[in-house]
Amino acid sequence: MSNVNVVMNQAAAASVTPVWGWDLSYAYYDPPESLTWDLSNSAFVSRQFSVSSQTTSPVGVFFKPDGSKMYVLSNAVPQGVKEYNLSTNWDVNSAVYVQALTTSTQDTSPSSLFFKPDGTKMYITGKTNDRVYEYDLSTAWDISSASINQNFSVSSQDTNPNGIFFKPDGTKMYVTGWTGQDLNEYDLSTAWDISTASYLQNFSFSSQDTAPRQISFSPDGTTMFMVGITNDRIYQYSLSTGWDISTASYIKLRSISSEEANAWGLFVSSDGMYLYTTGSSSDYVNQYALGLFSIQAQESDANGLSFKPDGTKMYIVGRSGDDVNEYALTTAWDTSTASFLQAFSVAAQETTPHDLFFKPDGMKMYIVGQTGDDVNEYSLSTAWDVSSASYSQAFSIAAQEINPQGLFFKSDGAKMYVCGSTGDDVNEYNLSIAWDVSTASYSQAFSIAAQDTDPEALFFKPDGTKMYILGGAGNDVNEYTLSTAWDISTATYSQAFLVGSQGNSPRGLFFKEDGTQMFITGGSQSNFHTVTSYTISV
Repeated sequence: MSNVNVVMNQAAAASVTPVWGWDLSYAYYDPPESLTWDLSNSAFVSRQFSVSSQTTSPVGVFFKPDGSKMYVLSNAVPQGVKEYNLSTNWDVNSAVYVQALTTSTQDTSPSSLFFKPDGTKMYITGKTNDRVYEYDLSTAWDISSASINQNFSVSSQDTNPNGIFFKPDGTKMYVTGWTGQDLNEYDLSTAWDISTASYLQNFSFSSQDTAPRQISFSPDGTTMFMVGITNDRIYQYSLSTGWDISTASYIKLRSISSEEANAWGLFVSSDGMYLYTTGSSSDYVNQYALGLFSIQAQESDANGLSFKPDGTKMYIVGRSGDDVNEYALTTAWDTSTASFLQAFSVAAQETTPHDLFFKPDGMKMYIVGQTGDDVNEYSLSTAWDVSSASYSQAFSIAAQEINPQGLFFKSDGAKMYVCGSTGDDVNEYNLSIAWDVSTASYSQAFSIAAQDTDPEALFFKPDGTKMYILGGAGNDVNEYTLSTAWDISTATYSQAFLVGSQGNSPRGLFFKEDGTQMFITGGSQSNFHTVTSYTISV
């Protein structure tokens, strides 16, 4: 989990009684660790920040460890570093420009930057003099307090240095070279003092990219990312011995050419949850989420999701396959342990399925769709086995909503709820026979337009005293309190939790039965095939 978010949540909760579950003020992005630091589980989240108002040709990017500050290195006149504050940690869309530091006195062609973890030192590589420059900051993370300390020549290894990275304890330095198409490793006998650096060895990138730029390592030094400008790709490497580049081997790649055609900078948060790139073609800092569980092999346009109550099965309905995909989880509620089992087509009833719901015993399944504007009911002869499903009947909701997106039932099956983007509301129905949609009758509606004009999904706390709406317009989950359980006319808005940093097009919503975990399907642009996990606790 993100240490930053944990600290923030603990601080926020210090003066209140601890709360576990169902309170979105204690929610934070918390993917399984096995999914972080892996390019296969990444997605561009439509988070882009333009630095063009301050500079052009951004070649480097770096963040304060808590994600509250961002630094961009520019190769355009006047060359130097731009500092930004982020009102929402790690969200580049919340960046606000603060100040600049000109570094052209040292080098007129800077190529990358790095900060000591406490913010008291900054390092910049320069291609004019083929050196690494070390700056002291008298006030941590405040570039206006920076002064040049010393420099270190890397010309014996490469005459065109680009990226720079340090081992967290400052005893190793890594510099990429464009001339040698490689990565050079140095030992520092005195931590963070580049004057004590001695060359050790190199690792060639030429088989992957002939113009390597910035690199980033996982905290244990066993995973390395490199961004290359030849093909505008990020490459992933595994090191069998942490921090020893002689043990590195190429694993996989991810193209970023759709976002940046001249990639230079790369930064990955230490928890492996966020990745950022920058380049000189767009003058943007682009944000990516890591730690996402991909179901693209089965569904590229995922919508609704559901879990078996014990968390050992997951179900996703999507519009590219018009089917329900069933997964088994070897560890309950841990999506990283999910494996695909089978699929059940609903195309005969609905070609635009948007959400699904299961009866608590797994003997019935319901699909809401935008082609028929109805709720389709299926019976399962074997509980929780979608291959045993058979169509029963449907109930039209067209009189209330012609663009239905979310579906939910009261725990006893006596009420049904549908949200949609035409009315921007939640519609409540009574069922005279529990779980039989043919007996449904419209009761009332509750508008959520003040919070979101594109409600994608909805969910209720098991006792019916809280309602959650996933908003496609605000990229958030909106929480409501109901003074009378299951009666939406008594709902009042409480708060919202932003999910845009993991994807700008959320689709499906589900909570663990105790409210301590939340799952969202969706993505951004063409990446509508991920499942994101959040924790809700103090």
